[in-house]
Amino acid sequence: MPPRLVSNERFTWEYQLGNYIKKLFVKSSFAMADYEVVDQKKYLEDTCKPKCAKPLHAYQACAKRIKCDETGHKHCTGQYFDYWSCVDNCVAPKLFNKLK
Repeated sequence: MPPRLVSNERFTWEYQLGNYIKKLFVKSSFAMADYEVVDQKKYLEDTCKPKCAKPLHAYQACAKRIKCDETGHKHCTGQYFDYWSCVDNCVAPKLFNKLK
């Protein structure tokens, strides 16, 4: 007979082994609402951003150049994607090792 949850307050499980009923008590030290999940990707991005300083400076220089453009034809899309591509290439190998 597989174990079944009897009480959710203290995580009481019981299972039958032959003619005996065995109870397992597990007391939780934290409530689920107290547990905060940390986004690993955000943390890894913050650690990789300093390594991508060159593409970031290129993007910032481009943004400064086109700041006064009122026509809307100039853009820094290439530099923006170069910067985030650098960050993503740094993050990807580390992130997939941390995922469950």
